[in-house]
Amino acid sequence: MAQESSQVPRTHRVAVLVDAGTNPFEVGVATELFGLPRPELGLPVPLYEVTVCAPTHEVRMNHGFLTLTDLAGLDAVDGADTLIVPGRPDNVVPREAAVRDAIRRAHARGTRIVSFCTGTFALAEAGLLDGRRAATHWRWAETFRRLHPEVLLEPDVLFVDDGDVLSASGSAAALDLGLYLWRRDHGAEIAGAVSRRLVFAAHRDGGQRQFVERPLPEVPDVSLGPLLAWAQERLGEPLTVADLAARAAVSPATLHRRFRDRLGTTPLAWLTGERVALACRLIERGETRLDVVAARSGLGTAANLRARLRRETGLSPSAYRKRFGPAAR
Repeated sequence: MAQESSQVPRTHRVAVLVDAGTNPFEVGVATELFGLPRPELGLPVPLYEVTVCAPTHEVRMNHGFLTLTDLAGLDAVDGADTLIVPGRPDNVVPREAAVRDAIRRAHARGTRIVSFCTGTFALAEAGLLDGRRAATHWRWAETFRRLHPEVLLEPDVLFVDDGDVLSASGSAAALDLGLYLWRRDHGAEIAGAVSRRLVFAAHRDGGQRQFVERPLPEVPDVSLGPLLAWAQERLGEPLTVADLAARAAVSPATLHRRFRDRLGTTPLAWLTGERVALACRLIERGETRLDVVAARSGLGTAANLRARLRRETGLSPSAYRKRFGPAAR
């Protein structure tokens, strides 16, 4: 998906800070999201580049499954635009002073700070979260509250965006937060291309539940996939939850229960999120008439479009166009 540009975009520098016992999955998420080449975007330079750094040049990962070697030192944090701190299981043991100092130093110079899973503990130990909102893994929520009562923990969400400090609640939620950062930095169109390569949902709102009970069904489960694909092709039509239920040949109550069990959200919230994402793509592709964007995305009116877009992105349609529209590229 090539973009026409008269100005070469600047590569955003990402540092991933690891120490002894760090979970390898979250390190993999960071490098997969921000470190791999993206030739499908058709850009002359990568939008992100990743450096993995540590207090030592060799780090033994969680349970000793693997060891990372030839790592950059903590001075790599000083050149980063975003610092990602993955989690580790021994959260009652504070990070060493050099790690805490590197996190504080990065925050003081204006670096965006991101934690994955229990990396939130490191941010709290560094004093970044006092009086601020944050998320961490549900299994460690009570421990976190006991150790860091000054933090406004939100225990049942996928991730929290508190401006310059963002936190994902778990390992899989790190993918949600990473794609959210792609969308916040570069718009829905590019984030969608990245999510398709990952074969991962392009958009799950941070406020969705991080833990969803999935009891074993008495009969084989029926995937929501075909229904979601059918609805995505008809977002501009006046679809309702009743229409979705009729398509799935179930009652609205059953459909609501399936969405809650499998997606952690409601049919209406999912439908609205998909419509907002479509509206963002239309604006990015150059549509300037708000009534047309609202109609084609199924949001109805320009007023509803403005309200939904501001709630989702924090931007008005004109500000979104200025940041992500064709003229910005």
